[in-house]
Amino acid sequence: MLDNIRNYHLILASQSPRRRELLAGLGVGFEVRTLPDIDESYPNTLQGADIPLYISKEKADAYRPLLQPDELMITADTIVWLQGRVLGKPHSREQAIEMLRNLSGATHEVFTGVTLTTSAWQRSFAARTEVRFAPLTEEEIVYYVDRYQPLDKAGSYGVQEWIGFIGVEYISGSYYNIMGLPVQRLYRELLAV
Repeated sequence: MLDNIRNYHLILASQSPRRRELLAGLGVGFEVRTLPDIDESYPNTLQGADIPLYISKEKADAYRPLLQPDELMITADTIVWLQGRVLGKPHSREQAIEMLRNLSGATHEVFTGVTLTTSAWQRSFAARTEVRFAPLTEEEIVYYVDRYQPLDKAGSYGVQEWIGFIGVEYISGSYYNIMGLPVQRLYRELLAV
């Protein structure tokens, strides 16, 4: 499948092991390429899906001067959106615990922005998934944070980990989007290249 992109050398510009795993699931060959210290800040006027879309484009623009004519690059960014604010990657154990307290018993949205870039063109899309957490006890939250160290995950959780097994009551939208790459939508977008 995806024979239409056979003439491209596919590049995933991401340090996320979950994105690598998800892209590999499409059965396409790709190279991982990363640059250090890419700015992931965004204008504070942006809301919801516009935030990861903006960041995925900024990431793409950082790599674009290095692209060869036969390369197709994928950049992505994922955020957790709760009650009008972003829950990014926590900076400490305490912040991770606080984020999970906020998610406990609440419904939030996960947005991923994805940008496809070549030296000649660029296009982006965003995916949205709604997630409802059951009420979590303090003991469950601390157990998860101490055992799974979710400091590299937006919203302080990985849906594919223990907290997802015991905490997620309801999902509407792509499960893989919550992991950081909406692969079904990405597949459709790559078919259209």
